[in-house]
Amino acid sequence: MSSAAPSPTPTIVEARQSRTSLAQEIQRDEARIEKYGGDDPEDPPPKSPVSSQIKEETFDANLVTWDGDNDPENPQNWSRAYKWFVTFVVAYLTVDVTFASSSPTAALTFIARDLHAAPEVTYLITTLFLLGYVVGPIFWGPGSEMFGRRPVTVVTMTLYTLFHLGQALATDMTTLLVTRFFAGFFACAPLINSGGVLADVWDPVGRGPATSVLFTTIFLGPALGPLIGGFVTESYLGWRWVFWVMMIFAGSCTVVGIAFQPETYAPVILARKARRLRKADPVGNKHLYAESERADWSIRAVLHRTIFRPFQMLVKELILVLVTVYLSIVYGVIYALFEAFPVIFIQKRGLTISQDGIIFLGVGLGAALGALLNLYFTRQYPQLMKSWRGFPPPEERLFGAMAGGILLIISIFWLGWTGQYPSVPWYVPMLSTILIGISINLVFMSFLSYLVDTYLMYAASAFAAHTMMGVNWACTLLGLISVLMAPMPFLFYKYGARIRESSTFAPCIDLKIGKEIEAERRAQKELGLEGV
Repeated sequence: MSSAAPSPTPTIVEARQSRTSLAQEIQRDEARIEKYGGDDPEDPPPKSPVSSQIKEETFDANLVTWDGDNDPENPQNWSRAYKWFVTFVVAYLTVDVTFASSSPTAALTFIARDLHAAPEVTYLITTLFLLGYVVGPIFWGPGSEMFGRRPVTVVTMTLYTLFHLGQALATDMTTLLVTRFFAGFFACAPLINSGGVLADVWDPVGRGPATSVLFTTIFLGPALGPLIGGFVTESYLGWRWVFWVMMIFAGSCTVVGIAFQPETYAPVILARKARRLRKADPVGNKHLYAESERADWSIRAVLHRTIFRPFQMLVKELILVLVTVYLSIVYGVIYALFEAFPVIFIQKRGLTISQDGIIFLGVGLGAALGALLNLYFTRQYPQLMKSWRGFPPPEERLFGAMAGGILLIISIFWLGWTGQYPSVPWYVPMLSTILIGISINLVFMSFLSYLVDTYLMYAASAFAAHTMMGVNWACTLLGLISVLMAPMPFLFYKYGARIRESSTFAPCIDLKIGKEIEAERRAQKELGLEGV
């Protein structure tokens, strides 16, 4: 005599329904990520129960999408070799625009003398360039959503190159400072969009090593600037040739960008595909369209996506606020230390300007070592990708920042207290610069990778929201600030998931997958299959 199979208990039914709803939501988020990379033009829906967020999607035969999962036009499907080629192209541009930020530091004394300016005013040569870095991302990061990565890079690199003319030919400080600001304003575009390019072409596993390469170049540029600037300034060429060298370098990078940087932003590629298909068959394909072509391009909508959203995220997203504050302080520490180097090595130890420039190589060497360490800290990521079904918790990116925050404290105190006393050999404070490069690179790579993994399709907007006393006591002040900020990655690791869960913009796919896994475990327990 056979008996009927028992009906599923309410708990098991609820678990199945929850898994279905979560799976639908995860698929929807994955589709948005694949479609938009790091620039979703739509704001997320309000937080509500999972089931109410799921919308029925209808098939539209006229909507132009990828030709299957292996479409070669999709940057995610490009060969690994070509992805690395694109990564090195954007990294090369990044070296240039960061090189320009610090190159004039070695020439400040000579500029003040020839342009009859107070020494304090010449500090604005660096400050205003960095101020351009602050203003520019508001336009160039989210703006790449409108025009694509490549057009923004080509236009801004061209204008950035041309503004070197005003710096090299300046006959007064006002001209020099104004052109420095606009140079920084345009120079930040390839810097801010490089993260978007990596998100466009790499999956989370490949993005780790690619990010290591990119951020090594971000700190290599500022390290090379004073070295080359120092030798040029002390040569017969004079300080104006520092800017001519910068212009030649910028021009070569512009040519490389025009020749070799492809478009990687998915909506722009699909829009071009739609136009190509309509042109090939104006009658049969006249109804074909790409989703971005139906987007709202009114002035109000464009301003919302390109300017308002980054500020909105900066106000509403606690994680973004805290990370921005921390990285701003760390970035400020870099340039504050760069101002301390001449005091430590020229004034107190009698090195020449060009010899002082060599000291900066320690930061570049440290940045390279930091990139290698970052690979070590992220070695577990391929396994995490499997166990978390493609979306590991972003907090797993923070181990490098934990180590880097502590090393930064040690290196700053080391530099300050050995640099203050001329009796200490020059190579002792110089060795601290290697540790500075390691620590700063680890902090930046960890936290910026954390932002990418947290905000995914809103990463570009998140990035846009993101850029007297003795040497011993000045460095002590920086060190104390670093002490206060060092616990940040540890706190994020512990509480980051809880903070992300209340975020408006962070899709939190890992948290949804975690709920799905937990529902499966409960169902297995109900059926007595736990551990099977």
